[in-house]
Amino acid sequence: MGSRKDGKESIMIAHSELTKEELRKKIRNGTICFGGNLKLKIYGRLDCSSGKRMKKGNRVFFNSKSEAVHLGFRPCGHCMSKEYRDWKKNKRL
Repeated sequence: MGSRKDGKESIMIAHSELTKEELRKKIRNGTICFGGNLKLKIYGRLDCSSGKRMKKGNRVFFNSKSEAVHLGFRPCGHCMSKEYRDWKKNKRL
């Protein structure tokens, strides 16, 4: 994707590019920890009921919160309510 300030590559994986087996493996080994909606630019936990309802074509995955934020995603108000409130508060400043 792109380079971060620390020199690491930002990783965003499209759900449509993974088989079910690849997805399970990446979740088990910690490569995927968060999911996001590419169109809405929202990220959240993998067990979020809102995230589970999104279209596969809009779903992307991240290794960390910092990866998602670096790529311009905001926290989900449903599964990450504290992070969302902090984000909203900081956005107003």
